[in-house]
Amino acid sequence: MKSASGTHWGIVGGGMLGLTLAYRLLKQGDRVTILEASDRAGGLADAWALGDVTWDRHYHVILTVDQALITMLSELGLEDEITWAKTGTDLFDGTRFHPLNGGIDFLRLPMLSLVDKVRLAATILYASRIENGSRLADTDLEEWLVKLSGRRVFDTIWRPLLRTKLGDTYKQASAKFIQSVIRRFYSARSQGVASDRFGAVKGGYATILERLVAELEAAGAEFHTNAPVSAIGCDAGGMTAVSKGKTYSFDKVIVTAPPPHAARMCKDLEPGEKARLAGTRYQGVICASALLTKPLRGGYMTYITGGDCPLTTVIDMSSVAGKQAFGGRTLAYLPMYLPSDDPLFEASDEDLKALILGGLNQLYPDISAGDIAAFRISRAPHVFPVPVRGYASMAPGIVTSVPGLYTVNSANILDATFSVNETIELADRALAQILGDTRAMPREALPRAAE
Repeated sequence: MKSASGTHWGIVGGGMLGLTLAYRLLKQGDRVTILEASDRAGGLADAWALGDVTWDRHYHVILTVDQALITMLSELGLEDEITWAKTGTDLFDGTRFHPLNGGIDFLRLPMLSLVDKVRLAATILYASRIENGSRLADTDLEEWLVKLSGRRVFDTIWRPLLRTKLGDTYKQASAKFIQSVIRRFYSARSQGVASDRFGAVKGGYATILERLVAELEAAGAEFHTNAPVSAIGCDAGGMTAVSKGKTYSFDKVIVTAPPPHAARMCKDLEPGEKARLAGTRYQGVICASALLTKPLRGGYMTYITGGDCPLTTVIDMSSVAGKQAFGGRTLAYLPMYLPSDDPLFEASDEDLKALILGGLNQLYPDISAGDIAAFRISRAPHVFPVPVRGYASMAPGIVTSVPGLYTVNSANILDATFSVNETIELADRALAQILGDTRAMPREALPRAAE
């Protein structure tokens, strides 16, 4: 039976984006069916077992400015489950650690002159105060940073940091990328306190997803896992989605899969739309979770600017969630950001483990195999689009040429960095466009989608 609004939505993808869209649509009285390719909800925000601990597969924290996420947690009755911690940040120059928790720490950086340090601090302060970074979308990232910080600061600090996240594509990136990163993390500074204030829900995203999926199912949502979609098309004035030979019928469909997958699924899109989806360049991540019996330095994040370490950063989740959440041990995330087509995504777990632990040992030589209680590796080839200059004009659209078919994914995040908070904000922005689309389905349907 259809809802009062007469709309049955199919949502392809059960990550936080798809779940948020479903949550909003159910709130307005619509009917929703979610088709998720994997065996569980959450996408990049899902949780997994690491030895005797269940926690997030990738690292996530809540910042005080993440109002969209905090509001949703409040709606789910989880706001009181957020624990907040004041933690710190380090920089590893290939030889030693340097704290980065306030102006005094910046002044102590030995690799920069006093003038360099002042310019670096001024750059961070200036970037953090830009409320709308969209005007920087066509500005060359390197030129902007060199103008503000100077060439030596760029070569010593900014270039190594950019390469760990973007590889050599930083040369095509816009200044908006780094401005968004600076603004988000600088905002975590508590007023008058030279430390970062990060939060996590007790139990991590396993708690959030369990509550969210329960709310969806209580509201009547149908949730199908292990249901990869191979084709989406029009049929008799509605939409169809084919999964494992079974055809699901809907009034409208929202595809939240990464752009290349959406291009393959959506058979009836115009060639230009398919090309725009398929041509979106993505960065992915290989991220190891290591449950350690030895402590790290105690700060949440360590930037790596020197040496040949393959890791982007080292994340100590214990500094936010508390070691008690992990049985008195340390949960470290060890990510490597790579282009989505990098051959390392096909490497064996054994080879990746050796590479990743070799990188960890560059920072912590005393950690040995006996100190690792559990270790798992996640591969996610499509995390965020490469933020090239002029990206807004290249990004895929949300409302497609096919009435009743919509594509929404991280490629539609234009003015901020990728995070769960931005994902929720994207869902709200996308729904405004989708619900504003009043086109009628064609009377003569396009050919039925074939598997």
